[in-house]
Amino acid sequence: MGSRRVPIQHPLAQLFQRAAESLTTSLGDSSVAEYQGTVHLFLTYLTAHHPQTHSLEQLQRDPHILGWLNQLRSRTPPLAKFTMAARIVRLRRVLEELAWTQQLPALAHLLGRDDIPRRDHHLPRPLTPEQDQRIQQELRRRNDFASNVLLLLRHTGMRIGECVDLSLDCLRPLGPDQWVIHVPLGKLGTERWVPVDSLVCQIIERLRSLRPPAAIDAGRLLLPRPRGRYMLIRKLRAALQHVVTTAGITARIVPHQFRHTYASEMFRAGVGLPAVMQLLGHKSPRMTLHYLEITQQDLQREFHLARSQPRYLAPPPRVPSSNSLPRADLAGLLDSLRAAQHVLEMFRRSVIDTSASRILGRLANRLIKIVTEAAKLDMPGK
Repeated sequence: MGSRRVPIQHPLAQLFQRAAESLTTSLGDSSVAEYQGTVHLFLTYLTAHHPQTHSLEQLQRDPHILGWLNQLRSRTPPLAKFTMAARIVRLRRVLEELAWTQQLPALAHLLGRDDIPRRDHHLPRPLTPEQDQRIQQELRRRNDFASNVLLLLRHTGMRIGECVDLSLDCLRPLGPDQWVIHVPLGKLGTERWVPVDSLVCQIIERLRSLRPPAAIDAGRLLLPRPRGRYMLIRKLRAALQHVVTTAGITARIVPHQFRHTYASEMFRAGVGLPAVMQLLGHKSPRMTLHYLEITQQDLQREFHLARSQPRYLAPPPRVPSSNSLPRADLAGLLDSLRAAQHVLEMFRRSVIDTSASRILGRLANRLIKIVTEAAKLDMPGK
């Protein structure tokens, strides 16, 4: 592409090209062409809009840099944010190189981090229950190679790149009726063991049976890739699009949505955040939270679950039966105090008056202290 570009005739062309060459010494041909293209675009802009600018000392943020940024943003059709950010970053690095080599520190401050457009933060997109049901029904109906791979993605939460790298012996027994899938090094450089049920075991066995006998990588990978890894991923994406269309779904669905759906399903099944984080292979809870769809129904369920398990009821108190008196020992005393805690808390939750509820709460706190101090009596030498 660079060889077909008409050389730009500008007094600054040589300086800019040398800076670009210095930055791309150890980079590939495509990176070299991208830097040259960015330099060409910027100098073409200067030639057209600021023909009197002939030296580096004349370059200013306003109007030269701001004008060029304006031109990038007003392109028709508009540039993708990724493309625009890449061009701005490349010009910024060229200017920093010139600031160093030409001893002009001001050039390094003509472009700042705030000029680089930020990537859009897309919200999680789990499938709706209806979409999930219709897609899974169509995948089970087809029961071919691609459909079973997509079902495997849906029921394990793996990334598509992790799935295509699974080994033939990825399914490992952990105990009686307990199985896990060994997920190899993935996007974050981590590997993990994902618990699976009998359905996933059946999917793995089906995929093994569908492998052609003459697979190039037979004996190593679960999913053969005669035309390479990239083409296999493209084939799976295309298969999903065909399934979605056949299922009568007009929304655009991508394989990564299976991962969001799996995460939300685990959350609704009662799996805690740390465990979901491990299942997905994330390094931080914040990353996992992007995958969870928490609906109002989820909030209501968690709220009522918390209300049904008061904070003072772990473990539940042992209340003596009605036909027996509490034992006159320390254990009997602790059981009676904990039973009193239980009754007090249940009563407090039924009281509507806010002030009375606060008083009962203070009494409950005193009972906690009494139980704590009484438990200390059961010590050696006492």
